[in-house]
Amino acid sequence: MANLSSFSSQEFEKLPKETCWESFDLYKFQGFWYPGFILSGVLGAQSHFEARSDDVILASFPKTGTTWLKALCSCILQEHDHDHDDQLSLKNPHALVRTLEYDLFKDDVTLPDIDLSTMPSPRLFHTHMAYSHLPDSVLKNPDCKIVYITRNPKDVFVSNWHFSNSDSWRTSPEPYPMEKVFDEVCKGHQFYGPFFDHVLEFWFESLKMPEKILFLKYEEMKRDPKGELKKLAAFLGRPFSNEEQVEKVLWRSSFDRLKNLEVNKNGVVFDMELSNKLFFRRGIVGDWKNYFTDEMKKKLDEISCMKLEGSGLDFEM
Repeated sequence: MANLSSFSSQEFEKLPKETCWESFDLYKFQGFWYPGFILSGVLGAQSHFEARSDDVILASFPKTGTTWLKALCSCILQEHDHDHDDQLSLKNPHALVRTLEYDLFKDDVTLPDIDLSTMPSPRLFHTHMAYSHLPDSVLKNPDCKIVYITRNPKDVFVSNWHFSNSDSWRTSPEPYPMEKVFDEVCKGHQFYGPFFDHVLEFWFESLKMPEKILFLKYEEMKRDPKGELKKLAAFLGRPFSNEEQVEKVLWRSSFDRLKNLEVNKNGVVFDMELSNKLFFRRGIVGDWKNYFTDEMKKKLDEISCMKLEGSGLDFEM
């Protein structure tokens, strides 16, 4: 796989460039858009991350249920340790499951602040990278598992809009103009975009390798949390032995509980110093109905139909 290791700064600047959320310069690399600081981390992860056969990589497009998935998987793996404390009461899910390309690997020369080789197995990591951009050690190891979560693109947009309007991101008191930003997002100009390309890469690979990649939908997890949780636990090789375990993991990982924990009301995560509370806004399905105009709905429905045609994948639009 080609990467940026041989790129000079001049060549970097030759990459296609667009502006995201009126604030960030995005660069198009191998079909996907990244701000420069994340693209450097993608290179670092591609160059230095060595996957183990029992690693689990949680993958997602931003704002598709990442926080919940991290909490659930942490709980599932922890549930089999009978001497454990409730880690979610002590740390934000993003501090428990660290993201490869902007938390662990900052660039091609900066290595993680922890020695990953000393982490006990199974190790749990996260990424927002597209499937084709994952480190070769992940792609080529048939036993390294990937769990991918996705969500209705309308709710993804609204969640991203609120997140990007947060005080941690910008100083202006005025929110981004929703319809203007929406037009850019429809062109794929957003962090890790285009959305549909990102989703479809993982979807098609999950059809070819269901034993390696579990493909989850946020809406299905909200509708049938017990059924989806059992499926997730079985995929991770940690099936539940009784219903009490299922109930415990669902409660510990629940949105309402996590939102009201002191650890998530205070503190920050990542070098970007994002407030922990930013990751717990509403956590519902269908919030887009409170924001979309008829024109926005029609436009995104048309794009969805075109992009997903023949794929066998659909969203609850």
